[in-house]
Amino acid sequence: MTRTDPRRRSTRRLSRLIAVQALYQWLLTGQELGAIEAFLRESEDFPDCDAGYFQDCFLGAARQADALRERFGSQCDRPLAQISPVEHAILLLASYELAAHPEVPYRVVINEAVELAKSLGGNEGHRYINGVLDRLWPVLRPHEPAHG
Repeated sequence: MTRTDPRRRSTRRLSRLIAVQALYQWLLTGQELGAIEAFLRESEDFPDCDAGYFQDCFLGAARQADALRERFGSQCDRPLAQISPVEHAILLLASYELAAHPEVPYRVVINEAVELAKSLGGNEGHRYINGVLDRLWPVLRPHEPAHG
């Protein structure tokens, strides 16, 4: 598949959605990562996602959560404890993607995070996510052009 293949975009979008669900579950329950992953692999939608991308993003974001929180936390206007678990999960995922997947343009990462926040988060959560990530991406990708 090429980078512009619509099926790839939709499988990646689904991978991100499932990764956010996994991160949310992990944040709320503290359950073992493997158990959460196994549970979500049994979901009805899982066969339609990019399983490798889901696994990389979920496990990478969870395992690097402290470092990622430090990075995006510096861009937040409130303490982490005041950020909803959904927004927290989305920020973990997007921060991980910005740091670990330079092949994905920062605008794609931000847009996908905003779309997730619109569908899963509170009324203004998507604006908050957009603002934090708009300040964070240049820190994580100083060499990526702003029009990229």
